[in-house]
Amino acid sequence: MIELIGLVAGLLLGILCPLHIPANMSLYAAAGLLAALDSALGGVRSRLKGEFQMAIFLSGTVGNAVIAVLLTWLGEKMGIPLYLAAVVVFGTRMFQNFGEIRRELLTSKPKKDKI
Repeated sequence: MIELIGLVAGLLLGILCPLHIPANMSLYAAAGLLAALDSALGGVRSRLKGEFQMAIFLSGTVGNAVIAVLLTWLGEKMGIPLYLAAVVVFGTRMFQNFGEIRRELLTSKPKKDKI
């Protein structure tokens, strides 16, 4: 229930207070957002498995976002699109997390009754 409240609050905040990102910062924002989405799906997966720990979730979210932004910055300085490494890694992990979430929801008997 708290997740749903957080989702609705985030959507309302995004609609009512739009954030405009300058074009020169768009790659950084995209890489950081992708890392955050990966962490969010990982958090949902670990919650479903009963293994969720807030400290691990927060450190992973911040750490992933910092690594993605640093890769983007380093690639920009070198003239190489290193942000693509973050896109590939975090995109792959998002699909893996989604697959595990789906599998957990569909194969667990108590959770299957909630669907």
